Amino acid sequence: MVTLPPIIANWFAQRGWQVRDHQLAMIDAAARGRHALLTAPTGAGKTLAGFLPTLADLATTAHEGLHTLYISPLKALAVDVQRNLINPIAEMGLAITVETRTGDTPSDRKARQKVRPPQILLTTPESLAILLSAAEAATMMAGVKRVIIDEIHAFGTTKRGDQLSLCLARLQRLAPAMQRVGLSATIADPESWAGWLAPDADVTQVEIVRAQGGAAPDIDILVIDDRIPWGGHNGRWAARAVMRRIETARLAIVFVNTRAVAELVFRDLWAENDQALPIGIHHGSLAPEARRKVEAAMAAGRLRAIVATASLDLGLDWGDVDLVIQMGAPKGASRLLQRTGRANHRMDEASHCLIVPGNRFEYLEAFAARDAVAVGELDPDGFRPGALDVLAQHVIGCAAAGPFHPDALYNEVKGAAPYAGLTRDTFDAVLNYAATGGYALKAYERYQRLITMPDGRLRLRSAALARVWRMNSGTIVEAVAMNIVFGTGKPGRGGRRLGQVEEYFAGQLLVGDSFMFAGQVLEVTGFDGADVHVRLGRGNPKVPVYAGGRMPMTTRLAMRVRGLMNTPARWPEMPGDVREWLAIQARVSRLPGLDDVLVETFERDGRWYLIAYGFAGHPAHQTLGMLITQRMERAGLKPLGFVASDYAMACWSLDPIDDPRPLFDPTVLEDELAAWLAASPFLRRAFREVAIIGGLIERTQPGVVKTGKAMSVSSDLIYDVLRRHEPDHLLLAAAWTDARGKLTDIDRLAALLERAHAQLTHMRLDRVSPLAVPSLLTIGRERVGESADSALLLEAEALIAEAMRTD
Repeated sequence: MVTLPPIIANWFAQRGWQVRDHQLAMIDAAARGRHALLTAPTGAGKTLAGFLPTLADLATTAHEGLHTLYISPLKALAVDVQRNLINPIAEMGLAITVETRTGDTPSDRKARQKVRPPQILLTTPESLAILLSAAEAATMMAGVKRVIIDEIHAFGTTKRGDQLSLCLARLQRLAPAMQRVGLSATIADPESWAGWLAPDADVTQVEIVRAQGGAAPDIDILVIDDRIPWGGHNGRWAARAVMRRIETARLAIVFVNTRAVAELVFRDLWAENDQALPIGIHHGSLAPEARRKVEAAMAAGRLRAIVATASLDLGLDWGDVDLVIQMGAPKGASRLLQRTGRANHRMDEASHCLIVPGNRFEYLEAFAARDAVAVGELDPDGFRPGALDVLAQHVIGCAAAGPFHPDALYNEVKGAAPYAGLTRDTFDAVLNYAATGGYALKAYERYQRLITMPDGRLRLRSAALARVWRMNSGTIVEAVAMNIVFGTGKPGRGGRRLGQVEEYFAGQLLVGDSFMFAGQVLEVTGFDGADVHVRLGRGNPKVPVYAGGRMPMTTRLAMRVRGLMNTPARWPEMPGDVREWLAIQARVSRLPGLDDVLVETFERDGRWYLIAYGFAGHPAHQTLGMLITQRMERAGLKPLGFVASDYAMACWSLDPIDDPRPLFDPTVLEDELAAWLAASPFLRRAFREVAIIGGLIERTQPGVVKTGKAMSVSSDLIYDVLRRHEPDHLLLAAAWTDARGKLTDIDRLAALLERAHAQLTHMRLDRVSPLAVPSLLTIGRERVGESADSALLLEAEALIAEAMRTD
């Protein structure tokens, strides 16, 4: 029977705690030399379970140098784990050193860690990749016994996961006996994740540990006077009611889905904060100092609420949080469960969450997500082959650590799960690109990065290339940003850095303009290179808009929403206006079925409208809108525009659409989309990202940070050259893969068209339907403009009255 070392067992006993079965199972797996994947609900002590074998080993056996690597998806989580790990180590009286290494770590500490590392190092995939590119990596990593990957579900299906998997393969070569450990509360298929975690291991060498028990979460949906709004998507309509809930909580986290909404919600809550409770804001564009200040205040109990994006939704253990509020729909059952778990971080007590839907469709989505969590139905993970731009970056990183032989690196790379099926021809193509830039670019000296040595090994052409690689490595491509500097009010006189806004937003600002940032209204006082200087302002501020970050509703959750609409027996559980909305829709048109695609057409104010209810997510509907309007143009129907949401696509034209079925023909989809993508900004945008990740374009060079305009010009120039002279270039293929998946979600669109081809239900209506109102309100807002509030309100009232007539 597995037992804890006395020094650790006594620590548990002194606190009146009992070691849980899954924690003992993790120690047992480590003792038997097996990799382990732990799935456990929030509050079950997952992180401690992951570290217990390390603590037990270091408590009984001397170990010089690095023993355990802990990989976190968030810098904040690494810092939080360090804080929660150091205290138990100190209380046990163990002489174990623990440090973090992220992008926020001072350079002198990073340099010292290479030659004198701690026994436990907490880091991120990006920092680990840079560490492995150092000449000292082989010596530093040789004694590593364990690597712990926390919140493993945040990695596997992304380019960050590709990068991490390649790093794990390299680590395994440097430390062959290293054990791999994965931790998560929200993976639907542990067996598949075990294969991702340790692809080279026999299935019997990976222990899947499932924690048993745990209280079910308590999830409520906010409804005020039985009413839910028609439009909107972020729950801001309920700011007063949300503030009243915060007043009754010890500590609340208010989650939103984007950074722009975080600023808006913070402002709305502060306006309703009659008791002047201390409230913070946390998102990825704030300066590291600002984020750490908020995290420390929260950990110390000096805040009553914090408005946060995904920057705080993974693994953080704030013990006093007793309420999570989700503003807007969660977009997936797994995400809802993950965020709910931030409240009441104890396994045997329920976590409390309040969802604030932004509109009636989002109410159904929130209802469906709560149902899914109640029955333990999580969103499946879509594994895919590893990205070639990430592999190209990894190749240069390996060369930065020292010369390598192609055969050895190929065998190593195939030990990473996403690249297990990589052919030698494809690997050689990546190697050729990394070495020369490819056929069309090899004449340019700047792309000559690798040199073949007499013994067949490859090395970097110069040491300067390694430095540039480290400055630009990583798979998260943010838009070019400008610094927000507060203090003196004048350029050239220093100041305190608050964070960053994207360059295209800053380019629209003038001296004297006001905008929201870090929960404050700031006034622009001047510009100095990449700095926007500000002071406190007032008035009606603009809100920074950030590219990306919009999360589509998952396929499984969409099916549940359709199921609710087609189950009238569940309608009595819903607010009165939602019941009425669905009932009148069923009377004047029909509700979308479980297997069909409902398309409504009607005329209003001299324009003809088509609404397709695909429930395929915003990216797929956005692409559908592009496709449908192009087909309408060719048919002479004079399309005027379209809008998309997670639930529907609406387009409008000057001429009526008698039969929409040909517009949804799936047979020529690939050819049409290939031509459309080639002419659209999507492929250029995707190419810019893969060119940055693949090292073709450098965001930063020593002493120089490129502007967004400069990077766009460079990217577009290279894109045009490759399209003309090397259309099968590795990065063009990678850009097409990205545009097809991430930007346009073509797979979900193709499934939608196939469903429409099999069963399209066309309803010709004499007026707008209740389900169409949210889409037309969006069209109205775009047409009328944000400033014309009274006109917009009158139009909305007339539209709703028309839709809800029962005659």
